[in-house]
Amino acid sequence: MKLINAMESIVIHAFDEFKKNHTFKCSCEKCELDILALTLNKLTPKYVSSDQGEVLVKAFFHDTQLQHDIIREIALATMTVENNPRH
Repeated sequence: MKLINAMESIVIHAFDEFKKNHTFKCSCEKCELDILALTLNKLTPKYVSSDQGEVLVKAFFHDTQLQHDIIREIALATMTVENNPRH
């Protein structure tokens, strides 16, 4: 059995969608990982220990407020990383 933060896969999916509609100053792997890390650190983690639990948490992603919260945090993290790149 393993423990995973289901929010991670939700945020990665949302970030992939976000990238389709936004232009970044830098889209290198380091900057993208920094954006994801900042975003995940601002959101409440959703830990699960089974595939069923992960499916249940992902169902919560259909909540409009959660979607807005995730996109807002991605946008804020993007601005932070673009203004303070680590390379």
